[in-house]
Formats: sequence, structure tokens, C-alpha cells
Amino acid sequence: MNITVRKYLEDDIGVMNEIWNQIVKQGNAFPQTELLDECTGKTFFVSQTYCGVAEDTDNGKIVGLYILHPNNVGRCGHIANASYAVDYDYRGKGIGELLVKDCLDAAKQIGFKILQFNAVVKTNTAARRLYEKLGFIKLGTIKNGFLLKDGSYEDICPYYITL
Repeated sequence: MNITVRKYLEDDIGVMNEIWNQIVKQGNAFPQTELLDECTGKTFFVSQTYCGVAEDTDNGKIVGLYILHPNNVGRCGHIANASYAVDYDYRGKGIGELLVKDCLDAAKQIGFKILQFNAVVKTNTAARRLYEKLGFIKLGTIKNGFLLKDGSYEDICPYYITL
């Protein structure tokens, strides 16, 4: 398996929707509750500042993605926010790390100064370990900040890194 991260193409959106929807259906990481379809997915991904995809160059399969956009506006517009998704069948193979590193580079090139995650679910230990390994700083814990799919609440941990 040879993974390359590149800018998404319009032809990638169908697979990007599928991978994104895997996470939304799990209900334990993304705040979104609505699944993307052909129309809403295109609108969603086009509206981002940048989207990257992880492609297995051995077979051309898209196996992960990220979105990058401003976290806020105006005087806080230099702070970016991002989300990452890896296909179920490819998790645990280092693809998330490739996506985050590419995202950090893209954010710098775009001109962002900080990358901030507002709501990393406390039980998402793989993501939290990765962010801490890459130098992100945990800002604290927000009790019951995330509504899980089963109706219970979980804590969230905001993180940031200076670019």
C-alpha cells in the first residue's frame, strides 16, 4: 500500500461522501447528524478552504480525507479548523497521521497561523494520541460537550497548534 495525500478532485466527491458518512453514522466523533448525498456533499466540500484526500496509489482508491477552513472570522480568521476521516478498512495504518501532517502544511501555505480543534471527543483516544504526538496542546475538558448517537453525553477536549 502506497498512500499519497493530494488535493481532492470533483470526481472524488462520491467516495469522500461515503467515508464522511461512515463517521457521521458512528455518531461518536463528528458533530454533524445529517448524511451527505451527491448534492449536499458537493456543496459541503466545495465550501471548504481546502480538502485533501489520501489515495492508495497502488489501486487509485481514496481511503481518507480532510477538510480545512477558518475556525472563525475577522480578527480570529487566522485560526483554522479541520476534520479528518479514514475509511474503516484502512484505519490503524498511519493514514490519519499523513492527513494531519498534510493539513498542517496546507494550512501554513494558505496563511493560517493556528490550527484549532474545538471538539475532540474524549473517548477518541486514537485521534487524541496522534494530536499530542504531533505537538498539539490540549486546552482542557468541556464536560458533556458532545451528544453521542445513543443520547448520552461525552466530554470534549479542545486542542491547538501554532503553525
